Parts: sequence; structure tokens; C-alpha cells
Amino acid sequence: MVAATDGTGSNAQKLGLKAGLVVQEVGWDDDTDDELRADIEDAIDAEMVDEDADDVVDVVVLWWREGDGDLVDALMDAIGPLAEDGYVWVFSPKTGKPGYVDPSEIAEAAPTAGLTQTSAISLGDWSAARLVQPKARSGKKA
Repeated sequence: MVAATDGTGSNAQKLGLKAGLVVQEVGWDDDTDDELRADIEDAIDAEMVDEDADDVVDVVVLWWREGDGDLVDALMDAIGPLAEDGYVWVFSPKTGKPGYVDPSEIAEAAPTAGLTQTSAISLGDWSAARLVQPKARSGKKA
């Protein structure tokens, strides 16, 4: 695999982040990827808001590690300030890294919290899972 530094776009671009989005960061700790954090803030042209902010946010970045508690509870808290069309990125350490979370744990927690996983990408030592809220449409049924 080619690293994100190959000129094809930053990690923040892979995450779909751009200027003007309000991004809330939850679960920051000493082990978070500072380069990725800086890349996100460069892409949105602002600082991420912290977990205590009362703003409505477009995206929540949730740093999640084994031992952080109940992921369903964390996801429920994360969607509280989320805009209707907002989404959550769950960042978890990759296999073999301290705090590794099995991807199935995220996939199983998402529907319980009312979210659907749409994609997963690699971000250096971290994996990212994109979780979205179901669309509330009263149109035709599939």
C-alpha cells in the first residue's frame, strides 16, 4: 500500500473533510496521532471543538481504544450534537498496536447506537470507520 504522503491527497481528504465543516474531537489522549489531528485542522481551516462544546457539529472524530468503556454509550454521546446529515469517524489503533479494537466491535456497536457503517480506511497506525445516521425519508420503501 502507498502511504498518504504520495501526493494523492491528505488523510483529511480521505476522510472527506473540507473547510467550513465543524469537527468535534472526542477521546483525545497522549497516543492520538498529532499529524493526523493537524491535517484535519488544516483541512477544515479551524480547530476541532472539544467534547464539551455545545455547538452543532458536522463530523465527530472519536478516538477509541480497547478499555475505553462502552462503545455504544460513546457513540450515543457522539451523535447528540451531530447535524442531521453529519457523521462519525471512529479512529482505533491498528492490529498489533496498543489499544487495538477488533473492527467487528465497531460494526456491532454502530446499529445499536442507531448508526450504519459505510466505509473503513487506513490512516497510518490508526484505522477509521465512517458511521452515518440513517436517512429519515418517507419515500418509497426498498
